[in-house]
Amino acid sequence: MNVRNAIRPVPGVRRLSLLRQRATFTGSADYWEFNYSHGGNSGSGSYGELARGKANFLNAFVREHSIASVVEFGCGDGNQLSLADYPRYAGLDVSSSAIAMCEERFVEDLAKSFFRYDAACFADRGGWFSADLALSLDVVYHLIEDNVFETYIRHLFAAGERFVVLYSTNVVLSGTAPHVRHRCFSRWVDAECPQWRLMGVTPGPGAGSARADFFVYERRTASSPSALARTLMARFL
Repeated sequence: MNVRNAIRPVPGVRRLSLLRQRATFTGSADYWEFNYSHGGNSGSGSYGELARGKANFLNAFVREHSIASVVEFGCGDGNQLSLADYPRYAGLDVSSSAIAMCEERFVEDLAKSFFRYDAACFADRGGWFSADLALSLDVVYHLIEDNVFETYIRHLFAAGERFVVLYSTNVVLSGTAPHVRHRCFSRWVDAECPQWRLMGVTPGPGAGSARADFFVYERRTASSPSALARTLMARFL
C-alpha cells in the first residue's frame, strides 16, 4: 500500500461529517454570527485571486455606469470592500460581529456606513437604503431557508434604483455543507421581479461546477404614454 492510498478518507466519512454538521445547523443567520464571533472570516471568496477578480469587475462597472452610490446586502468582514472603489457605500449584514469588524476597519472612511440587517425588522418604505447599485456577493447560495432567500431577494431588488449585481451560482448542486445551498435563483427573479431585466452574465474568476458568475440586472424604465393616452389624459385632467 502506498502512502497516497493510506491517507485517503474512508468511504462515508465525508457523508458522516456532513450529517453531523446538519444536525447542529440552526439557521443561516446563526451560522454566520457564530463564524464571525469566533474568529472566522468571509471565506476564501473574499480573499486572494477571487477577491481581486470580483473587485476588477465591480470597479469597472461602477466607473462605466457612473454609479454614485452602492448598497450591499451581506458585507461580511469587509475584506472584499477594501478592494472596492465606490463613491458612497452602505453595507448590511446579518452578523453584528461582522458589522463591528467593518466599523473598526473603515472607521476613518466617512463615505462608508454599516448596519445590521434583520429581515424581520426591515421595512425601508422611505428608500433610505436605496442606491444606484445594489450588490449581493457570495450570499445567495448561503441562504438555506426558502423564506429567508425570498425576503432577501425582495429587499435587494427594492434597494436597487438602477442596477442589481449578484455574484452567485445559479444551478442546483447536491452534497454541500449545511450552510450552502445552490439554487437557480434567476427563475425566481424572472417570475417575481418583472420590473427588472437581466442585462447579462459575466463569468466569475473561479472554476469548477460551483463557480459563481456576475448576474447584472437593470431596472426597466416605464414606457412613455402613447399619443392616444396623452390626448385622453389632457382631456380629463
